Amino acid sequence: MQKKPELLAPAGDLERLDAALRFGADAVYVGGPQLQLRAAVAGFSPEALEEAAERCHRLGKRLYVTVNSFVKNGELKSLPAYARLLRDLGADAAIVSDLGAIRVMREAAPELSIHVSTQANCLNSAAARLYYELGASRVILARETTLEEIREIRAETPPELELECFVHGAMCMSYSGRCLLSAYMQGRSGNRGDCAQPCRYEYSLRLTDTESGEDYPVFEDEQGTMLLSSRDLNAMPFLEELISAGVSSLKIEGRMKSTYYVATVVNAYRHRLDGADPALCLRELDAASHRDYTSGFYYGLNRKEPAARPGYRQDCRFVALVLEDLGEGRYLIEQRNHFRPGIRLERLSPRSVGESFLLEKLCNEAGEPVEVAPHPKERLIITAPLPLEPGDILRERLDPQD
Repeated sequence: MQKKPELLAPAGDLERLDAALRFGADAVYVGGPQLQLRAAVAGFSPEALEEAAERCHRLGKRLYVTVNSFVKNGELKSLPAYARLLRDLGADAAIVSDLGAIRVMREAAPELSIHVSTQANCLNSAAARLYYELGASRVILARETTLEEIREIRAETPPELELECFVHGAMCMSYSGRCLLSAYMQGRSGNRGDCAQPCRYEYSLRLTDTESGEDYPVFEDEQGTMLLSSRDLNAMPFLEELISAGVSSLKIEGRMKSTYYVATVVNAYRHRLDGADPALCLRELDAASHRDYTSGFYYGLNRKEPAARPGYRQDCRFVALVLEDLGEGRYLIEQRNHFRPGIRLERLSPRSVGESFLLEKLCNEAGEPVEVAPHPKERLIITAPLPLEPGDILRERLDPQD
């Protein structure tokens, strides 16, 4: 019987880490204080890393720390101490892209497992075997790898070497995420954790007649031209194919995403891996903010597909977080978006998918009825006919279906 793969979730802070763990992740990856590719707002301090590792291990789950930035020569000197720090704080693995960094960190802290980042763009079994010989226990394959290539790499590499692939989230238009566009336009390098995402901008493309010198504008559609904006990856429709190809870990992108996003997406993939209805799980993914979906490169590199339409879309709105069960069907909640009694709320819970109820009563903490909840993070009391637990999420469907 084939072993169920690991479900690996992102976390940009401890709240999102807790959501990932509660909604079914087997492991969580985070950034540390050095050399990680979400440098602006998603780096954990050493103290937060230690707390994150403790929370993961308490539940029998794992914590991986990204060290996947391009490493400059002057930064090599700090890597041995950093590797030992990650080991001592309880990290289960470091995600590394630079060959030199892999060697330096393995020598400094051989007890710390090394996962080779997708930024290393590993596309073949020879490269995967080389990383294994250098001491890596896992290779995160390049996003450009097809399903057939994954099968071949699995067959041609040691069974002890784990293979990881992305299954969901934003994709970079540049090869394996290696891009200089942000550095050129904004002075902010995506390879150093500071990408301004210029591929999401709207551009005006013009063709020039070489004889007359006249410019001719090119339009994609009435909404504009966004030739560089990638769709979001969604592997839910072919998850079984990825697993049968030999993938050990299924990775969700999104360390900059919200708690609601992490909870929704992790919950959908967890339920699918545990045997839930594929159509129901696929519908769940539309509840979180996303661009148009794509199967990425898994079915080949030359599939023609239009760029994503401008903006994001989602079928549900995050209304509140459940804080405490007060008994007798009453619950203390924390408001996250404007709402009022009379709306139908869905419960996002690890126990089930898509159950809803009509919100009939809303009170403040003093027990006084209120007609509307307009204040961010206001603590309120609701009455619900469905059982709720702390950590459950309440959402409103934007296109209610009877």
